[in-house]
Amino acid sequence: MKQLIIAAVMMITGLSVHGRDQETKNGNNIRFYDQNHFLIEGIAFADSVRESPYDRFPLSMKSKVREPVWSLSRNSAGVSIRFISNTTAIRVKWELLEDLRMNHMAETGIKGIDLYFMGKAGWQYVNTARPEGKSNDFLLISNMIPERREYRMYLPLYDGVTRIEVGIDSLAYISKPEKQKVRPIVFYGTSITQGGCASRPGMVHTSIISRKLGIECMNFGFSGNGRMEKPVVDLIAGIDALFYVIECSENMTPEEIKANSGPLLEIIRQKHPITPVLFVNNANYEISSLSESAMKYIIAKNKMFREVFMDLIEAGNKNIYLIDKEKSLGHDHEATVDGEHLTDLGFMRYAEFLLGRFRELGLPAE
Repeated sequence: MKQLIIAAVMMITGLSVHGRDQETKNGNNIRFYDQNHFLIEGIAFADSVRESPYDRFPLSMKSKVREPVWSLSRNSAGVSIRFISNTTAIRVKWELLEDLRMNHMAETGIKGIDLYFMGKAGWQYVNTARPEGKSNDFLLISNMIPERREYRMYLPLYDGVTRIEVGIDSLAYISKPEKQKVRPIVFYGTSITQGGCASRPGMVHTSIISRKLGIECMNFGFSGNGRMEKPVVDLIAGIDALFYVIECSENMTPEEIKANSGPLLEIIRQKHPITPVLFVNNANYEISSLSESAMKYIIAKNKMFREVFMDLIEAGNKNIYLIDKEKSLGHDHEATVDGEHLTDLGFMRYAEFLLGRFRELGLPAE
């Protein structure tokens, strides 16, 4: 009875229980538009070489990388779409690749869609489209004044998207904004880079940094599989980046750090002799606080990273930097969901930490 009363009140006040069936302010119908009408960002490769417009790898990589890396590359982490419209309402329809679930991450982060608009102070969050299955249809906002605004939608972090359509009222227009002319920042890393475990897609640190700097960020985060592997490094080295942020340490052994760091730099340097490369070490996460073996392992990895880095410096390499992640999440030990993967608080702190390090290094510079 209580639920029926709540539903009735919401209907009377013009709200829908699931935020789906509201009318626009003027009663206009919703018309949907596909990828031909918005700008896709966070992807470095042409539509024609990708299996889906929202995959992060070209199809040619399928035979070059390990299966888990390929599978994760089909997750749309860090990918967003931008469009301009004078609509009074916005809906979104999207089709998921897997409809994945995890026991430590909100489904809105795994497979939801965030809506932002460009306000006077920068990008401002509006709402999150909540998934209900493989096929989804969600009303994000209605009853807006019909003014020209720029919008951005962030796509799922831990699932793929095979189709997305933006719905606006039938009397409104939609157009593509200009693509950013500044070169992107390229991130290559782990589950944290991919966005584990943000509550919604816009809260991964690469997207936070992108909004704050106004620079496109490419997210090559692969949960459990960020290991500085040659096929991936070959691919990202082909991107003309402002700089590279390599945050793979958590997925690597000391031996892999020793074996792979130098070749990674060499591959990048073959195409980009002076582009800054930032290596990020392993943080001392909460889960290692009381485990002697876990702490020793992290210390061994960071010691190896320091030794490898100093060897690279002594070999004459320029514009390379090692970032120590200690205290990158604050001092209160409250920034993770499971002692390692980040909450939204953790991602905000980590983004601000990296932005501070970028400023100290005079980055970005264009």
